Amino acid sequence: MTTATTAPAAEVRRVTFDSYASDQSLIHAAEQAHKRNYKDFLIVDVDSHHYENENYAEVFEYIENPVIKRGALESIQRLGRSTMLNGQVGYQDIDGRITRQRLRKLEKIPEGQNRDIVMTKRWMDAMGVDYACLFPTPMLFLGLHPQVHVEVEMCRAYNRWLCERILAEEPRLISMLYLPFNDPDAAYETVKEFGGKKGVSGFMVTSPRYKPVHDNVYMKTYALIEEMGLPISFHAAYNWNDQGLAMTNRFISVHALGFMWFNMIHLTNWIVNGLPERFPKLKVMWIESGLTWAYALAQRLDHSYSMRVSDAPQLTRKPSEYMQDMFFSTQPMEMPEDKSILEATFKMLKAETQLVWSSDYPHWDFDLPGVIYDLPFLDETAKRNILGGNAARLFNLDPTPVKSIPDLDELRRRGV
Repeated sequence: MTTATTAPAAEVRRVTFDSYASDQSLIHAAEQAHKRNYKDFLIVDVDSHHYENENYAEVFEYIENPVIKRGALESIQRLGRSTMLNGQVGYQDIDGRITRQRLRKLEKIPEGQNRDIVMTKRWMDAMGVDYACLFPTPMLFLGLHPQVHVEVEMCRAYNRWLCERILAEEPRLISMLYLPFNDPDAAYETVKEFGGKKGVSGFMVTSPRYKPVHDNVYMKTYALIEEMGLPISFHAAYNWNDQGLAMTNRFISVHALGFMWFNMIHLTNWIVNGLPERFPKLKVMWIESGLTWAYALAQRLDHSYSMRVSDAPQLTRKPSEYMQDMFFSTQPMEMPEDKSILEATFKMLKAETQLVWSSDYPHWDFDLPGVIYDLPFLDETAKRNILGGNAARLFNLDPTPVKSIPDLDELRRRGV
């Protein structure tokens, strides 16, 4: 590593690098993994990411529609112009504070090995993770695309690429595959096509979209997922163009609200319209909204339901009781100074059996397993359940640890 002589030492944006390594950049995470003996028990990351746009040249080859395929491949060559996918205004990877986004291209991979697999396993081992559920990144906004057929074609192409190039090659990587939810028939066909593929542990709906989850057109898809014994998840993101969120003028505002907003709507519709009663064996998970929204929403829905039971005639229990059957991922987990507040949240959500840890790596606000392991109000059993046991049950994973935490001396030597 070299530093420009004209820049102050603390100015990250003007530091240049000759190389980069995911595991070496996470040396403090590896130190935690050794200190806390993560090697002794299972840790599952239910929400991690890769940048599928780095593989668009391969992914777009799987697009079936020749017109869309040609346009997508052509867009790769037009630097500075938009691709076939719509983008979102946001500041998650800029402002000079997040270096791994732009430095990852410098990471050296052994010749002949899959870049995504190698880089993912490096950060997994550094954190002490045995299995990681891998999700896309730019595609989280694909549900807002004005052309539904583009979402469908891109979904099919990405899912096929992911299954063939990643999941089939690495047993420690799993995924809940993208559902093209704006086209109900295509969503159903996606479940039929991919439900039995290696590494497919469920299906994922990107939450920023404007389709009501209780519409009858989706019932056959839910029934099929339930029949397969797989979970369905709703992965949060934001839409700054949403009529309400458009009133915010800082990214921190839209991020804080947006990642809760769409999941709050979908969960409310899911419960109030009786879907837990229609599909009692369907496992449902809510991803990347933190936890405080669920704690507040459970109380709010119970209060409203007690006064207007007639508005939800299918329900036989309080809304909060249905929520306690659902799964919630932890990240980005709010950490109040008064830990009794967090403890109450865990209690309301039945964390010991329903909470599943997630890192959201490599995004800017990722969490290490220590956010759970270091909580003073959890006993050892609860910690291990949340960090891996609950996810193993959700995804039907072997509970035997398979991680290989890197040697600290070797990481320090490489960092010199």
